[in-house]
Amino acid sequence: MSDSLNISYESILESISDGVFTVDLNWVVTSFNRAAEKITGISKYDAIGRLCSEVFKSNMCETACALRFTLQNGEPVINRTGYIINAKGDKIPVSVSTAVLYNDKGEIIGGAETFRDLSEIEALRKELKGQYRTGDIITDAPCMKKVLDLVPAIAASSSTVLIEGETGTGKEVYARAIHGMGERSKKPFYAINCAAFPDTLLESELFGYKKGAFTGADRDKQGWFSVASQSTLFLDEIGEISPQLQVKLLRILQENSFQPLGSTKSEKTNARIIAATNKNLKKLVDSGKFREDLFYRINIIKVELPPLRKRISDIPLLVEHFVNKFNIRQNRHIKGVTPEVLSILMAHSWAGNIRELENVVERAFALCSSDTIEKDLLSEDLLGNTGMYAQTGKLDAVKKLAQVSSVVAALKENNYNVPQTAKALGVHKTTLYRIIKKHNISVPSNND
Repeated sequence: MSDSLNISYESILESISDGVFTVDLNWVVTSFNRAAEKITGISKYDAIGRLCSEVFKSNMCETACALRFTLQNGEPVINRTGYIINAKGDKIPVSVSTAVLYNDKGEIIGGAETFRDLSEIEALRKELKGQYRTGDIITDAPCMKKVLDLVPAIAASSSTVLIEGETGTGKEVYARAIHGMGERSKKPFYAINCAAFPDTLLESELFGYKKGAFTGADRDKQGWFSVASQSTLFLDEIGEISPQLQVKLLRILQENSFQPLGSTKSEKTNARIIAATNKNLKKLVDSGKFREDLFYRINIIKVELPPLRKRISDIPLLVEHFVNKFNIRQNRHIKGVTPEVLSILMAHSWAGNIRELENVVERAFALCSSDTIEKDLLSEDLLGNTGMYAQTGKLDAVKKLAQVSSVVAALKENNYNVPQTAKALGVHKTTLYRIIKKHNISVPSNND
């Protein structure tokens, strides 16, 4: 037999792009191909010998296991969709197909399953539905689409970035999206909160120190500028650093070098700097609290993240995302929130923005004893805050109000210029006119 025909089944399985695994009659994994390793992030050696439910943590494991159906009924399952949880804890959409395994005597010895990663298809589906997603940023708000459209260009650049936005708007998430799309994506992302350290400690954290630099310095320690030399360093709350540290930071941005505490020599760094603040740095410059030269060095590329109150249409998406997230973490099956709860959430002012919303959902989730989050699980602060969106009714109707509010916000942002607003929303002008008429949205005359 020629070498070309003398190919083992294992080598064939290793060469295909779909994940393939097999189990015995006790549901223990007996084989696991290379594609399965790639999709799950779990090595063959860690998977084989474990229960398949421990490896995949799929939403199908408990009640809709395709492989269990096949072994019980002898019928294959073709392209059933669901999701698995990979080694990083991310939810991966997949389609699965199954078959029975027989030995040479025709006896059933287990089952085989193939699974295909549908992440790219799912991303395309969401884009076609009007949802924009970059990294962990989920939105369908027009004002956020503009911000997300910048990410690829920013990621391709090595320039310093300044992200401004209120507390909880997702500045670090946005910074991670930039890092994740750039050439340094395979390197770790390093984040440090400048407001979390006293001045002297922050200096040693950023620049490092040499043995004997101060009492207790019994060894050399690398600073973050050294650790992140070939990666991305995210400096959160940069508006909180002292004038003395501002001078040293300016030197790093100008010369790509720094001097560890207690050292007489400078060290080079190639860290890509992304800075963020919940303050208006320009106003701090005008008041003399922030160096003007440093401001211009970090303000090469500026991004302003809108607060949640300007992206009301994202609240239903975010609530759904957080409920799914906590379901996975706590192995629960809560379906979501009632229309009344959603309308209350949409009426809130959200001073803490997305972080506050996540905390509210997490609290209600923890207290929920049924399959749906009800009004009585919300705090008194939320229950006392009613507004134009607070109403009961069908969930679709509440979500529609969010979409209308997004159109109103876009019109205001574009000074009620309908063609300009239509372009910003990514719809045809006649479509926007139809939406305005359908929902009786007030638009000043002479804005065509």
